[in-house]
Amino acid sequence: MRWSVAALSEDAPTVLTVFASGIAGSVIWLGACFLYGGSLGANPFLGVIFHWLGGLASASCYLPFRGIRRWSWETYWLLQGVFSWILAPILIAAALVPDLFVILHAAPVSSVFFSYFWGFMWGFGALTFGLSIRYLGIALGYPIALGLCTVFGTLMPPIFRGEIGTILHQTSGQFILFGIGICVLGIVFSGLAGRSKEQELSEEEKKKTVEEFHYGKGLAVSIFAGVMSACFAYGLAAGKPIAQIAQTRLALEHRSDLWQNLPVLVVVLLGGFTTNFFWCLILLVRNRSANQYLGTPAQTDAPIDAPSDAASAVPPPIQEEFHQHRDASRSSCPAKLSAVMLTINYLFAAAAGVIWYFQFFFYSMGQTKMGKYDFSSWTLHMASIIIFSTLWGIAIHEWRGTSFRTRSLVAIGLALLVASTLVVGYGNYLQASGSSHTSAASGLQQNLDMTRNLSASARNHHQGFES
Repeated sequence: MRWSVAALSEDAPTVLTVFASGIAGSVIWLGACFLYGGSLGANPFLGVIFHWLGGLASASCYLPFRGIRRWSWETYWLLQGVFSWILAPILIAAALVPDLFVILHAAPVSSVFFSYFWGFMWGFGALTFGLSIRYLGIALGYPIALGLCTVFGTLMPPIFRGEIGTILHQTSGQFILFGIGICVLGIVFSGLAGRSKEQELSEEEKKKTVEEFHYGKGLAVSIFAGVMSACFAYGLAAGKPIAQIAQTRLALEHRSDLWQNLPVLVVVLLGGFTTNFFWCLILLVRNRSANQYLGTPAQTDAPIDAPSDAASAVPPPIQEEFHQHRDASRSSCPAKLSAVMLTINYLFAAAAGVIWYFQFFFYSMGQTKMGKYDFSSWTLHMASIIIFSTLWGIAIHEWRGTSFRTRSLVAIGLALLVASTLVVGYGNYLQASGSSHTSAASGLQQNLDMTRNLSASARNHHQGFES
């Protein structure tokens, strides 16, 4: 009991900070919904704020794992997945979107299938992201995987729809593409900061950091992880017909269109859960760790990666080393976890899952506010995650003791990423503003045409009366 309380108190500042961040984010969200609702249509700068909140949720979701004791990676990852990919999406969508399952049943089969399919494929990218860091280290694996994920996830949907030519020839589109470039540059500087930090470690610490360095294998895995992680964006794009049906249903019920993408998340996340479920099931059987759900402890704590190494929808690198000396250390471990510690593990895993889901809850809200070029939401999402992950790293002293050069690279990366969100937001603002002016001009022209038609009709009627 004393060990359980000590473990909880050790992580209390982190947990309290997470909950405080969640409360602050909820207040901002509720205030924004109350002030703006769904009545103002496109509002890119409000969309950027929603994406920032999603980035905060994504960067924070791994912190509750620090409070989990004597559970293997697959044990807590599968449990949080039940909450993040099954329970939270269904329950929240059902609460905010009327007739959720009727909408999903009415959606085109192809839209539902491809939303699920791309979510399933995203799961492979999520699971292999950690291997890119394992084989290449942060300096190479981080910018390659995240850079490709950002570029592919942002640009492939408009390229597939044949819209990229129009985007390139519009000022608003050029600003958005420029912002994407700034984001990728910011990712590169973040990777350089990680490399600089690695160089300042001792030789023993360096070997620990990238003890399995393999350039060829690491490069292949990084490219695979980056390209496959972008599949989540394809799933959201494939689900647009579902969102349109939800939008119509919300309008009939006089509810905000902010929630129109929530049914899409239900399908995409179900696909992602499938991939993660089967992999975790394999590990649970192979490592005989399923009984940990009933209180049997792992022989040591599974290593938890720092939040700054995590990206959107990317789990911490899979850690299995602690299984190697299971028999040697069995006598030193308690036979059963206390009821308090087991409950704490369940609560922390559930909290991590719900916080994880909120990254895409806010993403879906932000996407509805970005206007016609909502494909840029993926860049905003990735940039926001890295921004808040880096800030978390600073808050928990990951960069303490590093050189001025390293801290400068961190600052430059942060500045570029923040700038990228503002530039992309401004590009969407130009597009939304131009569309509203065009719509207003079109409406004015229609009114003038109607007036002329009415005048002509009145003259003809008058002439007929005189004759």
